[in-house]
Amino acid sequence: MTPTDPPHIAYLGPSGTFTEQAVVQLGGAATEATGSPAPFASVEGALDAVRSGRARSAVVPFENSVEGSVSATLDALIHGPALHIVREVHVAVQFALMVRPGTAEAQLRRLATHPHAEAQTRQWLAGRLPLCDVLPESSTARAAEGVAAGTYDAAIAAPLAATRHGLQILAPDVADRPGAVTRFVQLQLPGSLPPPTGADTTTLVAFIRHNHPGALLALLEQFAVRGVDLSRLESRPTGEALGQYCFAIDADAHVSEPRMAEVLTGLHRTCAQVLFLGSYPRADGRVSVRPPEAADTAYEQAQAWLDGLRCPPGAQPSS
Repeated sequence: MTPTDPPHIAYLGPSGTFTEQAVVQLGGAATEATGSPAPFASVEGALDAVRSGRARSAVVPFENSVEGSVSATLDALIHGPALHIVREVHVAVQFALMVRPGTAEAQLRRLATHPHAEAQTRQWLAGRLPLCDVLPESSTARAAEGVAAGTYDAAIAAPLAATRHGLQILAPDVADRPGAVTRFVQLQLPGSLPPPTGADTTTLVAFIRHNHPGALLALLEQFAVRGVDLSRLESRPTGEALGQYCFAIDADAHVSEPRMAEVLTGLHRTCAQVLFLGSYPRADGRVSVRPPEAADTAYEQAQAWLDGLRCPPGAQPSS
C-alpha cells in the first residue's frame, strides 16, 4: 500500500470505541495488504468516506438492544447516496468506570460519557456516585481521552478505552441492564451481494404512496402472504412535513429467494419509493422457519402451473 491508498475500513471513532471493537470482530485489523482501519468523527463522515472512495467500507452502529435503532445511521442511509450492508456483527456492551491511576472514588466530581451510555448506566450512577456531575461527550472514547488529559475526573466507557489511554478501571461493569448488545453493520458501495446462507436479513426502507387507513397493513401484507417474517419495523420521519413517515424494515430472507423477490416487486408497485439497503448473513446465524407455501419449490411449481395455463401442452402460440 502507498500513503494515498484508502483505508480498508472507516469506522465511527475515535479509537477505543465499541465500533472499533466491532471492526476487530469483523476481522478488520491492520494489515499491509488492506490498510489500517481509520476512525472518523461521525457516522456521516465514515459513510461519506466510502461514497467518495476514501474508504472501501465503513462500520457504524445500527441498533442497540436497550436504546433501539441508531437514528444517525438510519437517517444517513435514507437521505444519502446508496450504500449496501454486506455484514453485521453483535458486540456485547460492557461499560466500565475509569479514572487516572491513583484517583480514589471519593475524589470524583466530574464524570463524562456519551448520552447513550449515560442512559444505560443512569441507575448505577445515581446509586454509586450521586454527587458526581455527569457531562455529555461525543463518544465514550472521547470521554476517556478527557480523563487522560485531566479535563474530567472519570469516564464511563468501553474497557478498551482504558487500555488505549492508560486509565485505571474502578468498576468493571456498571450497566443497569447486563447483557446489552449493539448491532454494527459494514457498508459498501452497491455491487455484488453476499450469497444466501439460509440465515439472512434483507434491510429496506419503504415510503407509503398515500397515507390512508390501512396503508401500513397493506405494506405488511406483502410480507405476510409470502411467509416472510420481520425482525424489525420502525417508522422514521421523512423530513418533508410533520406526520410524513417512512418505514425501516429488517426481513428474515435473502433477495435471491423467490418469496423475497416477490415482496420487493410488490412493494415497488404499491409504494412511492423502496430503498434496498442490502441482503446479508445474520450475525446470530438464526435460520427463519419457512412455511411450506413459501419454499422455493412451491414458487417453482406455481410458476410451472401458470406457464401451463398460458400455453397448454400441444397448443400453438397465438400470433
